[in-house]
Amino acid sequence: MESLFLLLPVSFLFVIGIGIALYWAVFSGQFDDTEENGKSILQDNDSNHTE
Repeated sequence: MESLFLLLPVSFLFVIGIGIALYWAVFSGQFDDTEENGKSILQDNDSNHTE
């Protein structure tokens, strides 16, 4: 029973931290263009850089 007094606040802090991280990720533009990163690897941008 005593372990619940420790585990409940710790788990609550984890949930709050995950919520803050998700809120930041959504509203800072992390998920705005999810398709572009997947397509960028397919684009041919190989150029010969010789000096």
